[in-house]
Amino acid sequence: MPDFSLLFLLSLVVVAIAWFAWPYYRLKQALAAPFPTEWRRILARNLPIYRRMPTDLQLQLKQHIKQFIHEKHFTGCAGLAITDEMRVTIAACACLLILNRKTGVYPGLRYILVYPEAFMVQRDAVDDHGMAGQRKQGLLGESWSNGKVILSWDDVIRGSRDEADGSNVALHEFAHQLDHESGATNGAPILGSAAGYKRWARVLTAEFEALQRSAYQGDKTLLDYYGATEPAEFFAVVTEVFFERPLELSQRHPALFEQLHGYFRVNPVEWRE
Repeated sequence: MPDFSLLFLLSLVVVAIAWFAWPYYRLKQALAAPFPTEWRRILARNLPIYRRMPTDLQLQLKQHIKQFIHEKHFTGCAGLAITDEMRVTIAACACLLILNRKTGVYPGLRYILVYPEAFMVQRDAVDDHGMAGQRKQGLLGESWSNGKVILSWDDVIRGSRDEADGSNVALHEFAHQLDHESGATNGAPILGSAAGYKRWARVLTAEFEALQRSAYQGDKTLLDYYGATEPAEFFAVVTEVFFERPLELSQRHPALFEQLHGYFRVNPVEWRE
C-alpha cells in the first residue's frame, strides 16, 4: 500500500518549489527576450543621453529596463492609459541611476502611479495662527517608502527629453528610492563603508549648507533652491544635475561631483564629449 501521507508531503514540496521557482523562471525568460525595436526608438527619442552612452552601458540599461518593466506594476491615474512609451521612458530614467552598481533593480519598489500632469494632494499644515489643518498642494512626483513612486507624465517626458535643463522629476524621485534603501530617506544612500559615509557627510553637508546660504541671499546657483529644504531633497536635486549638467557640476562643485561619481559609478561628462 502506498504511503499517502508521504505522497502528500512530497506533493507539497513540489508545489512549494514551483511556487518559488516560477517568478525566477519568468524573469529569466523576460531578460532573455530581445529588446523590442520600438523600445529602442522610444529610448532614442525620449532619452537623448542614451545615444551617446558606451555600448556596454547601453546593454546594461536595456537589461535593467526589461527587468524593471517585468517586475513593476504601472497604473494610470486620472483617466491616463499607460503606454509602452511611458513604461520604457520611466524605466530608463530609473535604471540610469543603477548602472555599474551591484544592486537590485529597486527590489523594494512595486508600484508606479502615473498622472497625466501635475497632481493635487492633501497635506497637513499649520496656518499663521498656529491652527492645524490641511491644504492642497500641487506635485510633479512623490516617492514613498512603501514601494510606490508617483509621477506626472507631462513632467517626466519634458525632463527626460531636455537633458540640459538640470531638471528631471523621474531622476529626482528614483534618487529618493535609492536614498531609502539605507532604511531612512536622509540624503545618505548605502555607501558600503564607514569611511565612505564620513566623506559623504563632510562634502554633502558643506554643499547643502552653502546652498541654504545662497537661497537665503538670493544668489544665482547651479543647484535648484529646492535642494536647500532638507538633506534628502539635496541628494535628489544634485542627482538630477549630475546626470543632466555634469560638466558644470564638475567645474563648479568638484568635491560634490566626485562623491556622486563614486556612488553612481559612471561619469556622464564622458557621454558628452
